[in-house]
Formats: sequence, structure tokens, C-alpha cells
Amino acid sequence: MKTLGNILWFILGGVFWSISLFVMGLIFCITIIGIPIGLQLFKLAGFTLWPFGKTVEDVNCNGFKVFLNVLWLVFGGIFTVIEFYIFGAILCITIIGIPFGKQYFKIGSFLFKPLGHSFVKA
Repeated sequence: MKTLGNILWFILGGVFWSISLFVMGLIFCITIIGIPIGLQLFKLAGFTLWPFGKTVEDVNCNGFKVFLNVLWLVFGGIFTVIEFYIFGAILCITIIGIPFGKQYFKIGSFLFKPLGHSFVKA
């Protein structure tokens, strides 16, 4: 089931989200202070290509990571999080879209605090 879900995800929007997150990562890597956020966005871009079968787990945040997470939210992260939650809610309206909506919520939770999460295979 997860292979079919990954293929449908890839075709129906995963490529778009992956490319947009990769470009956002490049923009953050231009600045020195944004490099950790850019690297996390690169990981997320890879995750958004094939999200089924992976989970997001919490990681300890020190003071600098908290500062970078706030910086990320201020400079565009909050709008990205809202977009993912809105798409997830729209997809959860239909029964067929519920698994895809769950993936949008999973990615949105990562985007809310990118330096406090990590990806693991389920």
C-alpha cells in the first residue's frame, strides 16, 4: 500500500512540493545563519518525494536551534505550515484523500519546528 501511495503522491504533487522546498533550502543556505534550516529543508525535500512509510520524531533542541526555528517561522515558515495544514484538511474531506491528508499534517508538523524533528523509517 505504501508503494502505491508513494507513487500517487509523487505524481499528484510530491514533485512540486519537493522542488519548492529545495529552492527554499537554497535561499536559506545563501545566508550563513540560515544554513542549518536550509539543510533541514533539503532533507524535507527528499522526504516529500516518498513520504509513506516514514515517521517524524522529536529531537532535543538547544537555545540556538530554538532561535533558528523562530527565525524560520518569521521569514516564511508560518505561511508554508499553514499551506500544508490547509491542503491536509481539504484532502481529509474525502475518504480517499485521508492518507494523503495525514502526510500533509506530518510534513506540516515538521515544518513548524524543522530543527526539532528528524525522519525515521516506520
